[in-house]
Amino acid sequence: MKSAVETLNPTRVRLTVEVPFEELKDSLDAAYKKINQQVTVPGFRKGKIPARLIDQRFGRGAVLEEAVNDALPKLYQSAVEEGELNVLGQPEVDITELKDNELLAFTAEVDVRPEIEIPDYSGIEVEVDAAEVSDEDVDSAVEQLRERFASTSAVERPAAEGDVVKVDLEARIDGEVLEDGVAQGVDYTIGSGELLDGIDEAVTGLEAGGTATFTSELKGGSGAGREAEVTVTVQSVSARELPELDDEFAQLASEFDTLEELREDSRKRLTDQKTQEQATQAQEKVLDALLELTEVPVPEKLLADEIESRKHNLVNHQLSQLGLDLGSYLKMQDKSEEEFDAELKEQAEKGIKTQFVLDELVGKEKLNVSQEELTEHLMRRAQSSGMSPDQFAQAVVEGGQVPVLVGEVARGKALATVVEAVTVKDTNGEVVDLSDEDDEGAAQASEEEAAEQTAAAPETAAETGAEAADKTEG
Repeated sequence: MKSAVETLNPTRVRLTVEVPFEELKDSLDAAYKKINQQVTVPGFRKGKIPARLIDQRFGRGAVLEEAVNDALPKLYQSAVEEGELNVLGQPEVDITELKDNELLAFTAEVDVRPEIEIPDYSGIEVEVDAAEVSDEDVDSAVEQLRERFASTSAVERPAAEGDVVKVDLEARIDGEVLEDGVAQGVDYTIGSGELLDGIDEAVTGLEAGGTATFTSELKGGSGAGREAEVTVTVQSVSARELPELDDEFAQLASEFDTLEELREDSRKRLTDQKTQEQATQAQEKVLDALLELTEVPVPEKLLADEIESRKHNLVNHQLSQLGLDLGSYLKMQDKSEEEFDAELKEQAEKGIKTQFVLDELVGKEKLNVSQEELTEHLMRRAQSSGMSPDQFAQAVVEGGQVPVLVGEVARGKALATVVEAVTVKDTNGEVVDLSDEDDEGAAQASEEEAAEQTAAAPETAAETGAEAADKTEG
C-alpha cells in the first residue's frame, strides 16, 4: 500500500491511498465467505458454493463491493498511522479507481488536530475579587441559619410579608384551565419570590378562604413563557417566629456551645467559600488570557458538530426536563434565535480551543494522571451526579468513558500549571498564591473549569475501524 498526505488547510488533510490487489486477498476471501452464507444455489450446500459460480450467478461486482467495504476501514487506519496524523471525527472517503485484479485507489478527507504553539504565558496577570469576609457577611450567614429554625403558628388575620400561606393555584390561558395548571396545598412565604410574579401582591391582605386573581407569565409546564390568568385561594395564614440569637440557639442549630463560636465557624466557612470562588475566578480569567494569546485554528465541521451537540443537549435534556421548548426558553431569556445561535457558536468555539490548548500543554509538560487523582475526580463527579461512587464508576467503565475522565483530570492539571506560573492579584493589589499543589480545592477548581469549558467537545482519538466502516459502507 502507498499513501500520501496533502494538507488542505491547518485543520484538514487529504489522504491518497493506492492498494495492490494482492493486499485485498483476505477481504476478498471474507466477501466470498459472507455471500456463501447468504445465498442458495441448487446442488450446493450452503457455504460450499465455488467462487467462480458466485461470480457467474451474482456478479463479481457484488463481491468487490463487499471486499472493499471490509478493507477500507483497515486501509484508512493504516494510512492514518503511516502519516502520523491525529484525526478528528469521521473521514469523507471517495473511491477513485477500482481495477479488478489490479488496483484499488481512494482518497479520504478528514479533519486533523492543528499544530499549536503555546506562547510564553508567564507574563499573564489577572485580577480577582479579594477573599474578604465582613461582619455583615457573618451576620447574613447566621441570619440564614436562624431562618431555617423558624417556627410557624396559624393566625387569624390578613396575610402580610414574611407570613407563610398555604394556597391553591389555578392557571388559565384563553379561558381554559391548563392540564398541568392546577396545584393545591402549596406553602409559600410572602416576599420570597419563589413562585409566580404577582403572587405577593395578590395574597397580601387576604385571610384564610380569601381569593384573588392576577396575571403572570408561567415559568414552566405546557404554558411556559405565556401569560396566564392565575386564581389563588388562601387556605391558611401562619406567622413565622425566629429564635433568639443566643447561646441556646447556637446549641440548637450547631455543635457549638456559644453564639460566638458559631459566628467564628461561619466566618471560617465563608472564608473558605470565598477562597474557592477566588480560585475558580482565577482559573476562568487565566484560561481566557491564555486563549487570547494562542492562535488556535478550529475545524469547520468539528465546530458545526459541536454546536449541534450543545443545542441538542440543551433542548432535549435540560429544557425538556423543565417542560420547556427552545422558543419558550428564548422568550424567558429575552433573546432572539440569532443571538442564541451566536452565543452557542462562541461557547462551542471556546470549548474546542480550550481542549486543544490544554491537551497540547498536557503533552508539553508531560503531565500524567495517577490512579489516586483519577479516583478522587471520579468521587467528585459521582457526588455531583447524585450517584454512588460504585454506580458512577460502573457507568463510566461500561460506557467506555474512562479516557474522558482521565482527559478532564489531565486538562485540570495543565490549567493549574499555567495558573501557578502567572501573576494573580486581588482587587486590593495583593498577590494571590494559588500554587499550593496540595490544595484540593484549587485542584478541583482547575478540573471543573477545564471540564466545563470542554464539556461537549469531542474526544479526538483516531477513529476505530468499526467507526470508519459505518461511514464508508456504500
